[in-house]
Amino acid sequence: MAISTGQLRCILQAAILAAPQPLSLRQLEELFDADDGVDRDAIRHALAQLQQDSDDQGVELREVASGWRYQVKPGCHRWVARLFSERRTRYSRATLETLALIAYRQPITRGEIEQVRGVAVSSQIIQTLEERGWVEVVGHREIAGRPALLGTTRAFLDHFGLAALDQLPPLHSLQDSAAALAAANEDFSTATTPLDEAPDAAPGTRAAEHHLNSSNAAALTPLAVEQADVEPEGRPARAGRSQIDE
Repeated sequence: MAISTGQLRCILQAAILAAPQPLSLRQLEELFDADDGVDRDAIRHALAQLQQDSDDQGVELREVASGWRYQVKPGCHRWVARLFSERRTRYSRATLETLALIAYRQPITRGEIEQVRGVAVSSQIIQTLEERGWVEVVGHREIAGRPALLGTTRAFLDHFGLAALDQLPPLHSLQDSAAALAAANEDFSTATTPLDEAPDAAPGTRAAEHHLNSSNAAALTPLAVEQADVEPEGRPARAGRSQIDE
């Protein structure tokens, strides 16, 4: 017996709310048998209707990299956050700048990050981002020493409420990107940062493949994490040679 449109919306809403992680279209399709008469187009249409239904509610249905999830709207974060007793702590500026460079210039080596920032990148910063699940080694640069190439993960996109890298807000400078990430961490709310243009990306990097402009600026989902690093900036990076990963 075919499922009605209204019943389909109810099933999808219940499944997404019950799931501990975002659900992809493929996972949602697997909820139904052939006799249910539900295809991918019907699911997409039902999801679009659910998004419209949440316009005047405290939660919104949003598609992120891993799939679909319900999340608290920014205007309600201030009060909902009181349900949680965990202490929200902040990342150091060095960590935020490193994360921003990886996000916008990936794949990028640690030495290239140091050349841009002008100071050495502490091993603890990279380790913190890897432990958080936001950064991973995606390959190695075919140069002397074969330094590791760093890139962001699907978990990074999910955390910041993004479906793909091309939804990252355009940047005028690295400082703007760090400020945007810091604002998200500080406010514990979605923060849209109007920025003018993206920095130049190294040829062949993922960032160079994306067209970033002011029309695709995306809101950044807040950081709600434990204080990770309060380390110093590190030793000055040596000019004239590549820094090889430890």
